[in-house]
Parts: sequence; C-alpha cells; structure tokens
Amino acid sequence: MQIKKYAPDKSGLAYSVGVTLDRFIKIKQEDFPFASGELSQLLRDIALAAKIVNRETNRAGLANIGGAFGHTNVQGEEQQKLDVIANIRFMRALSKGGEVCAIVSEEDDEVIDLQNKSGKYVVAIDPLDGSSNIDVNISIGTIFSIFRRVTPVGSPVQLEDVMQPGANQVASGYVLYGSSTMMVYTTGHGVNGFTYEPSLGEFFLSHPDMKAPQDGKIYSINEGTYNHFDDGLKAYIEDCKRKEYSARYIGSLVADFHRNLLKGGIYIYPATSKAPNGKLRLLYEANALAFIAEQAGAKATDGQQRIMEIMPSSLHQRTPLYIGSTVMVDEVEKFQSKSMAPAST
Repeated sequence: MQIKKYAPDKSGLAYSVGVTLDRFIKIKQEDFPFASGELSQLLRDIALAAKIVNRETNRAGLANIGGAFGHTNVQGEEQQKLDVIANIRFMRALSKGGEVCAIVSEEDDEVIDLQNKSGKYVVAIDPLDGSSNIDVNISIGTIFSIFRRVTPVGSPVQLEDVMQPGANQVASGYVLYGSSTMMVYTTGHGVNGFTYEPSLGEFFLSHPDMKAPQDGKIYSINEGTYNHFDDGLKAYIEDCKRKEYSARYIGSLVADFHRNLLKGGIYIYPATSKAPNGKLRLLYEANALAFIAEQAGAKATDGQQRIMEIMPSSLHQRTPLYIGSTVMVDEVEKFQSKSMAPAST
C-alpha cells in the first residue's frame, strides 16, 4: 500500500470556504477554560436559533407572519408576530441546551427559570429588535448578553443572578438580519463577525478582529424628538450639521450600531423631557452592545457614566445610550457638560 502525506490543493478550483462559527468557537475554547465547554455550546445554541429566526424573517411576507400579534409586552409596546416567534425559538434553544438556568427577555414580564439544575449561565435577550420594520423590509436584529450566575449551581435562581452590571458579562453579541445575516460576538477577547451562508447552513468568519474607527462622520439619532433634547445635545447636533456630518438613522438599533461600528460614527438615544430615563433597556440592549463597542475600541455611556458600570435596579430598566467612536462620544459629553455647568457671575 502506497501512502503519501496530505498537501492542500492550491489550484484555482480549491478556493477556501472559510472558518465556520462552530470551528472558530472550538479554537477559542482556551479563552475561557473555566467554562468546560458550556459557554461554547451556549453560543452554538444561540447561532442555531438565529438560523431559524433568519428563515422565518425571510418568509414572513409569504407565510402571513408579519404585522402585529395583538398583544403588548411589558414595555407597553405592541408585539409583532415575529417578536413572539423569535422569543419562542430562542427560549426553546436555550432551554434544551442545558447551559442556561434563567432568561430575561424583552417579551416576558418576569425572569424565566428554565429549571436546568446544572445551568451556569443567565441570558438577557431582545429576541427581535426593530421587528416593526419587518413589514417594510428593513434590517432587524437579535441582541444578547451572557452572565455567569453568582449563586451556587443547582440552587434556585435568585435575583442577584440576573441583576448584574454589564462589566460582569462573559459574552455578548447580536445577529443582524439584513441583505446578509451576520452574527457578531465577543467573549472579552476582541470582536468577530460571521456571515451566514444559507446554501450550506453555516456561519463563516467574515470580519475577524473587528475594530471601530476612533472617529467618524456619521450621527444616528431620531431628530423627530429634537424639541425634547437638552440644550447640550441640541448644540452637538447643530455642530454635526455645521461640520456636514451624515445623518443616518434606520430606527433599528442593531443595524444603526453595526454600520457605525464598521464605518465610524455615533448612535444616540438620549434622555428627553418626554422620556427622562431614555428608552433602551439596560440588561439586554445597552449592556450587550457596550461590551462589543469597548472590545472593538469604541465607547458607550449614558451621557455621564460608563454603561457597563451601571448597577441595574429592575429587569426592564431603561437607560440613555451614547455609543460609537470614542472621539465622538467624548465630544457629545463635552457639549452636555458645558450646558450643565453653572453660569459664571
């Protein structure tokens, strides 16, 4: 029997398909040795649910699953059919995986105890952000945070397992359902993005070691509420216009954040006179994106304090959010601090 060593084919026919998400996670397992494989499996469970949600969003117009569901969630927001579908899919994937003991979801009033006795992790998730955009075919997304529980494994889930600051996250990420579907995540060792290849049913590494530009020329904010902004923010917006920055606002947090992460820019959802605590949720929106932003070299604050240092006081706590290129976040904070400074006499 003749034997020869394998040598990769370097011809034009043998182009590389790429590194799959599953293989990448296995390679990076050494980044979190304390997890013994559970965190890796948890990320795979999220990726599986994301594939199913991707399929559902792509056929929403044909399967009559677009539009409103007829109920409101705990935020008082009208649930869309796909909100409910996505929540079911992620709940099912996370419960069957066995690594998660509890879930906080935008779509549920209370903490969901999964009754997984060996579960070491708590997941906070917005199953489908921007779902009202489905009917007009605009990008939407999923946002998730992962925490290690602080009470002993096997004991009943406690509030302190859930109410943790963002600095305690062990992983976070988002899935963007757009012209292509992408999953972007961090475990505290940089940020990596994976693009879904539907013919193979796999996520492939497409954006390794993502870094946000330190400065940018894009600002993303709903200027329809301009009259309710504080004077400092109004001054910053006027300065952006004077500099001829580009105003880009999709109304889908994941899509706006993703664009600014790649191109440089700032996303702002401020406190206003109508919403003094802001609108975005701390546990499953702001924390997750703040972790990614910082790992990519960007910045996230509530206008005064680092997002990941805020200690949550309620499950669905809201917060203002200033997130994006570091120079731009620093600049808007300067404008606001000037407006709050006492007048000289």
